[in-house]
Parts: sequence; C-alpha cells; structure tokens
Amino acid sequence: MKRSVLSLSLATGRFTSGARLLPSFLIAGAQRCGTTSLYRALAQHPLLLKPVLRKGVHYFDVGYGQGLNWYQSHFPLRMSAALLGHRYGSRAHAYESSPYYLFHPLAGARIAADLPGVKLIVLVRDPVERACSAHAHELARGFETESHFERALELEPERLEGADDLLRESPHALHHSHRHHAYLARGRYADQLDRLEPLIGHQRILVLDSHRFFTDPEATYDRVLEFLRVPHVGYPAFERHNGRPLPRRVPKELARSLREHFEPYDARLTRWLGGEPSWRR
Repeated sequence: MKRSVLSLSLATGRFTSGARLLPSFLIAGAQRCGTTSLYRALAQHPLLLKPVLRKGVHYFDVGYGQGLNWYQSHFPLRMSAALLGHRYGSRAHAYESSPYYLFHPLAGARIAADLPGVKLIVLVRDPVERACSAHAHELARGFETESHFERALELEPERLEGADDLLRESPHALHHSHRHHAYLARGRYADQLDRLEPLIGHQRILVLDSHRFFTDPEATYDRVLEFLRVPHVGYPAFERHNGRPLPRRVPKELARSLREHFEPYDARLTRWLGGEPSWRR
C-alpha cells in the first residue's frame, strides 16, 4: 500500500511539476554528521518547505536520469508557498537533504547547472567517529558484509578503486562501494568542499561543525537562518535523529593512526569553519 501511495503521489507531482518549487538550498552532507537532525529542525520553520514525500530525493547523485520534471515533482506547489510568503511577509524556500551529494563526483556540477543561485549546507564531524558510525550504519542496513571495522578500512582502497572514473565516464552508473563503503574518503571533507567551491561559490556554502550544532543548537540555527536570509519565528524542538551507538570504541592505536591521516584535511577546514574543528581542540 505504501508503494502504491508513493507511486500515485509521484505521478500527481510529475503532472503538476511546472507549478511546483525548486529548492533554494540543499543539505548536501556529510553522511552521519547530523543532517537528519538539522533537516527536521528546519522543517519546523513555516517558511522552509521540505519535500512532499521523502527527506532525500537523491536526484543529483543516483537519480539524475529521471529528469528535472521528476525532481521538481517532489516539492510543494508555488501557490502554497506564495500564501505562506504573504502570511509571514517573506519568501518561502523549498529544500531537501541528500548526504551523498557532497561525495558524488558529478553532483556539484549538476546542482550548479540545474539550480543556479542555490545555497548548500554541509555538516562535518570528527572523521574518525564518522567513519566508525558509518560502518555501524551500513552494517545494520545490510549494505556492509564485513563486521570488523578495521578490516573494512583495509578493504576500502580496493573497493573504491576506479569508482570516480566509472561514475564520471558513465553518468548514470551506480557504484555500491562508493556510496556505502567510503569510510575514510567521505571524511576528507576539504577535498569535497574544494571540488564544490568553484562550481557553487564560497559564499553560497555554509559549513557547520556538527558537535557545535548538538551542544549549542540555537546558535547554529541562528547561523543557518542568517545564511538563508529567513526571518526568525522562534526556535524549534531540537532532537537528535538517526543516532546509532558505536558497537565498540576504536582501538587507541588505530584511532591515533586515523587522526594522523585526517590531520592535513582537518587543517584545511579552518577557512570553512572560521576556526579549528572541535575535534582538534
């Protein structure tokens, strides 16, 4: 029944796609860094309109072959947005959250081409914790078969070999390991941001430290509204979503080795965060 309702909603949305909004901003990643929590906090603002059917549409990464009309069919009607804008005296904005956008090699160029002027929000987290959390997450979802975190890290170079080239050469291809087994590669945030910067522009990318978001959500929320130029109408209920306890602590020697690996990438985050990442203090 759920599939039937989804199919009917998509068909209706596609028929009316021209009367629907396109996003003004995207939560583009990173995976396991609090994107769902931020998405749901923003969804409580009356002028920030989430997709009609699902949190992440995944158009610019794995669904690009569906076409822009399909993408637009996921968002609210312009008429509804206009009524809200009139009520609150400010423009309403549609948005979505697909954490694979940050890492997919073609997503940035697609976003820039189809959504000129769009703004991106990126959350970053201690990359060692992120890697461990991602492994537990993929294991629980059945996308990872290697139960030992250390072994999964050893397999990563082999699993990801040639993945970027494949995705660039075959734009509609899918690569399972690139999406589900990039535990270290996804934590090299600076590389991904540097790829986005010439396409989107530094001023239209807001990078947030997820630790600060969870410890001081009001201040982070204020920054987001200022970045989006959306009026403040009070604070939402801040909750942590999709949190998954780590199955065990990362062994000290491995953690030390991984922190050394990420050090140069973390140092390059300073210009995006306006200071040292919280996990380096």
